[in-house]
Amino acid sequence: MYLDAIKFTNKIAEIAEIEGHHPYIHINFKTVKVILFTHKIDGLHENDFLMAAKIDSIYN
Repeated sequence: MYLDAIKFTNKIAEIAEIEGHHPYIHINFKTVKVILFTHKIDGLHENDFLMAAKIDSIYN
C-alpha cells in the first residue's frame, strides 16, 4: 500500500527527470496525487498531456 505509492512516485520521478518536466506529487498513505502545470505559460501545455499519458501507462 504505502510502499506501492512510493514505488509509483519513484517511477514518475524517473520519467520526470528524463523529460525535464517535473509535476507536483503528493503522497497520502496509499494515494498519490499528481499535478501537471506549466508555469511559463500559466496553464496547461501539450507537454503536460504527454507527461500525463506516460504516467498513466506506468500506472496501468
